[in-house]
Amino acid sequence: MKFGTSGLRGLVADLEGRASALYAQAFALHLLSIGAARAGDVILVGRDFRSSSPSISATCVGALARAGLKPVDCGTLPTPALALYSMSLKAACLMVTGSHIPDDRNGIKFYRPDGEIDKNDEAGITMIAAQLDAGEIDFSPGAGDDGSAEAEALFVARNGSLLPAGVLFGLKIGVYQHSTVARDLFVSVLRAYGADVVVLGRSQHFIPVDTEAVSAETITLLKIWTKEYGLDAIVSADGDGDRPLVSDETGEPLRGDLLGLITAQFLGADVLVTPVTSNSGIENAGAFKTIRTKVGSPFVIAGMQEALAGGHSGVVGFEANGGTLTGSSFAVAGGKLAPLPTRDSFLPALAALALRAAGDRPMSFIASSFGLTFAAADRLENFPVETSAAMMTHLRAGDDNLAVFLAPLGTVASKSDIDGLRATFSDGRIVHLRPSGNAPEMRCYVEAASEAEAKLLLTQGLDLIRNWAANKKP
Repeated sequence: MKFGTSGLRGLVADLEGRASALYAQAFALHLLSIGAARAGDVILVGRDFRSSSPSISATCVGALARAGLKPVDCGTLPTPALALYSMSLKAACLMVTGSHIPDDRNGIKFYRPDGEIDKNDEAGITMIAAQLDAGEIDFSPGAGDDGSAEAEALFVARNGSLLPAGVLFGLKIGVYQHSTVARDLFVSVLRAYGADVVVLGRSQHFIPVDTEAVSAETITLLKIWTKEYGLDAIVSADGDGDRPLVSDETGEPLRGDLLGLITAQFLGADVLVTPVTSNSGIENAGAFKTIRTKVGSPFVIAGMQEALAGGHSGVVGFEANGGTLTGSSFAVAGGKLAPLPTRDSFLPALAALALRAAGDRPMSFIASSFGLTFAAADRLENFPVETSAAMMTHLRAGDDNLAVFLAPLGTVASKSDIDGLRATFSDGRIVHLRPSGNAPEMRCYVEAASEAEAKLLLTQGLDLIRNWAANKKP
């Protein structure tokens, strides 16, 4: 087991039972050691709809109780809802979820009472887990008090304050429910704003939906549904509801970084914090100060904290997957929106729909009006971590290695090594190669002057990765 960009993740076969108890106990002991919790304090536990999540959650509850804390079971709910409730109680929490990765994998996200754990916390938990691993671990399951209703009500109230009453009246919006824990809350929140909601694709088994690299199968479904039902948009989220998926009236997904940008404008932000993988045109898309970071919410949060420490007040963070974080409070229709420094899918989805409701232009026109370069991203799944590490080591080993590797695509004019390798060609096109931080996946991000060029460049980039892995040479 290891930490990546979004918590602890691994195969279910490795995480269930002993490992989940080990890390839950290590988390509790870490909280106690740094003064973030005291014996007997409440700690919240939530989970997604994966087949393994109930058993892992129950194991964590048992381990937390034996470590001296009081677990409260919040059931299946979006990660931002759990985090919001946690911060309101000034209590720590953990979320059992693997986000968008397949059902044979799962993970745990950890939160201190003040928000997501950082890299120092990860190191502390890992060290304690290593010490505990030398002895016997009790991984018998436990049960906690039910806190699901309170957590859900608080999150619904937050999202019910974002927009004016009835603002979505006249819009017909689909909710692709699949297996996201956000599925029922999206329906209730949208209907409360007056939208005509069409429920789509509810599933009893887990479907991994990656909002940063939406699959061709998912896009096909979105296009069929928008045409069949005459929808103005479709909204959805990943498995734990912290990354949004919003399509236009044709079923074409809006880029996650565009949703983040729309949210920043909606809130009137002064500072944007976003990873290097987000669209390169963001710096020119508004009167914002832009801070670029490595990929992962801990780095975005650190960037937001840096901005706040520097005296800025309107601070928003977002990732290329669309997950949007607020580092400061903002004035919204219902009053004051409190900071929520963790990824959220509801805020960006509602901000985009509010922009659609404000005029007669379709969502596709709104998306194109921002003038961002065309971007695309995808991943190679089941790509061994050892292979991706070897490839990145090779590409970084010499000044010419990356240029030779990318020579079939063009001449490299500049490169960045902030997180992965990001190459800009002499004609302005961009290819960014990056191993996933917590899954056996190799990701490729591209930008180009047209949609056709971007799709071609993405296909070519993925082919180069496949060929290198097959031949173990550039």
